Amino acid sequence: MSTSEPIHIIGGGLAGSEAAWQAAEAGCQVIIHEMRGVRGTDAHSTDSFAELVCSNSFRSDDHEQNAVGLLHEEMRRRGSIIMRAADLHKLPAGGALAVDRHGFSAEVTRAIHNHANITVLREEIAGWPPEDWKNVIIASGPLTSPALAEAIMAKTGEDALAFFDAIAPIVHKDSIDMDVVWAQSRYDKAGPGGTGADYLNCPMDRDQYFAFVEALKTAPLHEFKDWENVPYFDGCLPIEVMAERGVETLRHGPMKPVGLTNPRNPTVKCYAIVQLRQDNALGTLWNMVGFQTKMRYGIQSDIFRMIPGLENAQFARLGGLHRNTFLNSPKLLGPDLKLKADPRIRFAGQVTGVEGYVESAACGLITGRLAAADARGESIATPPITTALGALVAHITGGHIEAEGYSGARSFQPMNVNFGLFPEVTVVRPEGAGRWRGNDKTIAKRRAITSRALVDLEAWG
Repeated sequence: MSTSEPIHIIGGGLAGSEAAWQAAEAGCQVIIHEMRGVRGTDAHSTDSFAELVCSNSFRSDDHEQNAVGLLHEEMRRRGSIIMRAADLHKLPAGGALAVDRHGFSAEVTRAIHNHANITVLREEIAGWPPEDWKNVIIASGPLTSPALAEAIMAKTGEDALAFFDAIAPIVHKDSIDMDVVWAQSRYDKAGPGGTGADYLNCPMDRDQYFAFVEALKTAPLHEFKDWENVPYFDGCLPIEVMAERGVETLRHGPMKPVGLTNPRNPTVKCYAIVQLRQDNALGTLWNMVGFQTKMRYGIQSDIFRMIPGLENAQFARLGGLHRNTFLNSPKLLGPDLKLKADPRIRFAGQVTGVEGYVESAACGLITGRLAAADARGESIATPPITTALGALVAHITGGHIEAEGYSGARSFQPMNVNFGLFPEVTVVRPEGAGRWRGNDKTIAKRRAITSRALVDLEAWG
C-alpha cells in the first residue's frame, strides 16, 4: 500500500540508493534527486547509482569475527539492495567481499529504475529543500555540491561542515599494555568532567624517540588525487610534517613530556610522551592525541607499534588527511538522524561521519526505514545499540567525546564500524576448558557480541 506524500532523497550513492529501496519496499512513494547526468563530480565517472569510486572491496564478510562482516549480515537480514547487488556480483577475494564494480552499480541502478514506487529526477538541488517537502533524506556524500553545502551551513551554522579530515589513529583499549602506560593529565589538571588522570601516557626515552622520528621521516605517504587538494593547518599538521621541521619539533608539540611523571620510574624524566585520550563514551576506544597523518595505511601500524605500550596495539581506525564533507553530527543530529534545526530533514551516508561503503549504505537503510515509518504516521526506534547498525548510529549521534587540550580542533571524525563501538559483553570461559590461550578470549568475545547482535536485530524493524 503506497502513501501519497513522497519521500525526497537527495543523492543516488550507496546511502541514497539504500534509503530509497527501503522506503519504497515499505510502500512509500520515493523521489530520488541525483545531479550526476546533469552535473558531474571530480571523482565519479558515470551517472549510475551506487558507483564505487575507490576500492571495489566491502571488506571482511566474516559475521562472527569482524564488525563489518556483522554489518553485512544485519543488512542482508533487512533486505538491503546494496548487499543483494554485492552478493550477485562478488569476486574471489578470500574472506573479503569484493565486487565487480560495474556489474554491482548496474544492478543497483536497474533495481532503482524498475521499482514502481521510485521516481528518478536528474537534477541538482542547489539550495535548502523546499518547505513543501515534508520528509527528506540528504545523502549527498563527501562530494556534496557547493550550493547544497552552502545551504547546509546557512541552516546549521558555519561550523556545521568539515571539508577535510585530519584524522588521528584510534586504538582499542584492551590492546594497550597497561603495565607500561599510566593514566595522568598534564600537571594533574582535570578538564570538564575529568579526574586529573584523563589521558593514557606512553613513555619514550631518547633513543626510542629518535628512532621513531626517523621512521616518520622515511615513511611512504598517501598520494593525493588532484581534486583532493588538501591544505595543511597549523593546528592539525601531519606528524611526519612536524618531524621534517626538526628532530625536536614533536617533543614541543603533541609528544611534549612536561607536566607528567611516570609513576613506575618517577626519578627519570621521559624524553617524550605519546598521549591517548578517551574517544568514545563506552571507554573502549582511545585517540592518539595530535597524531593525524598522511602516511600510507600499510606502514602506520608498524611505526605506531614502536611506541612503548602500543607494541600489540589494534587500531579501530588508522590516521589520515583527506578531502571530505561531513557534519558535526553529535551536535546537529538527533538519535533518529533528524536535523535538530529542521526535523523534516534526515541525513544519511558519509555526510553524517560514517566511513566506508557498507557503513554509508547501512546509514541509508536506517534512514529509509525511519522515513517510511514517518510517512505512514508510525514511529519506530533506531536499531538497538547492541547491533552493528545501532552501534554505528549511536556513535555518530551521541557516543563521541568532545576534544580538549592540544589541538583545539573539533574532535568528531569519520569512523568505520568496529567492535569498540559495541557495549561490553561478559564472556565466561567454558567449564573445564582450561586457561584462555592466545586469542581464544578475543574470539569468544567477538562471537558473543555478534550472536547477541543478531538476536537483538530481530526485535527491530
